[in-house]
Amino acid sequence: MLSKSQARTFFLGGTLVTFLVFIALTVYSFQPKNDQTNHDKIDAKVIRGKEIFEANNCMGCHTIMGEGGYYAPELTKVIDRRGEAFVKTVLQSPVPWGSRGRKMVKYEMNDVDADAMVAYLKWIGELDLNGFDRVVSPLSKD
Repeated sequence: MLSKSQARTFFLGGTLVTFLVFIALTVYSFQPKNDQTNHDKIDAKVIRGKEIFEANNCMGCHTIMGEGGYYAPELTKVIDRRGEAFVKTVLQSPVPWGSRGRKMVKYEMNDVDADAMVAYLKWIGELDLNGFDRVVSPLSKD
């Protein structure tokens, strides 16, 4: 059993060590060599694709990196799985598109908007996921 002064010393020492580890990890994560954002690859098309993604509430059904709705397939690596042409075709489809009973809204996007969405999804797919090659939502079976 620890005395009151030993317990206080143990608590303060543990707090100090934990704080120092936190500071060291923070400094490490802000070093340029550890940047995982791909911010240098963001261009006007990627920004426009993100705007379209948000304006159409795509995350209401789809997930990106595990965040969003679980109704429709995960989109983090959709370009790698399906290809740019497939994604563009779905976005430009004149009819609601889907398989296994679930349908995606028909957006009938023009070439410029569909290309912007593909650029955004391609950018998302190139993010460093720390070794996770594929992030999959529980209901995604595409």
